[in-house]
Amino acid sequence: MMDDSSGVQMARALKQAALCLMLLPRFLLAAVMLWLLDFLCIRRKLLLKMGDRQDSLDDPPLCVSDSNKMFTLESLRAVWHGQKLDILKSARLGQAAPNTEVVLVQERRQVRILDCMKGNRPLILNFGSCS
Repeated sequence: MMDDSSGVQMARALKQAALCLMLLPRFLLAAVMLWLLDFLCIRRKLLLKMGDRQDSLDDPPLCVSDSNKMFTLESLRAVWHGQKLDILKSARLGQAAPNTEVVLVQERRQVRILDCMKGNRPLILNFGSCS
């Protein structure tokens, strides 16, 4: 019989595997898009060098160089991380907002967001900066 720690580890591994399977299609689509952007920019650069096409005034300047590619390991890691954060977020469009903890600045104490509501009045949160 499995003990609790191995059962917890198995549950975590299964959760990670399910998350990877959910993320894989979105990640592959984003990776293909990055590759296509690089491919189109490199192709345009080669065509310009070969002189097959003259620059028109309507075309934006070529902004991608050989050292500034979008399809890199770092960009793929960033896409994977962003997709993972998007799937794991607790706030969803059309659903009730999560009742997370916030810090009241004047009192310097932690409370839940909904603790700040007064009656049926709407609660407005300002995430601005004073700097």
